[in-house]
Amino acid sequence: QAQLVESGGGLVQPGGSLRLSCVASGSIFSIYFMGWYRQAPGKQRELVARISSGGSTYYADSVKGRFTISRDSAKRTVYLQMNNMKPEDTAVYYCKADSADFRQGYWGQGTQVTVSS
Repeated sequence: QAQLVESGGGLVQPGGSLRLSCVASGSIFSIYFMGWYRQAPGKQRELVARISSGGSTYYADSVKGRFTISRDSAKRTVYLQMNNMKPEDTAVYYCKADSADFRQGYWGQGTQVTVSS
């Protein structure tokens, strides 16, 4: 099994920036996709961004042009750089690792991000 630990959440003002990090450990040989999801109060968890081992990326429309996902394979870490943040970005952000066929998936514990003045 893989273990994922997120960090970097916190309080930021509208228009500000945060960078989330997620470090993977354990049995990570099957991991192909690394992604960030978020869940706001009363809402379903949604995919924010995902990156493959080959570097292909996906972004939700709501974050395109503002968020950037990247990974450092040597450090087994995936990052989410969030710029020009909005109050609607407030949520618990979760890191997820998936195998190529999505049959295996692992979640981190989540980190709170609050955008407020």
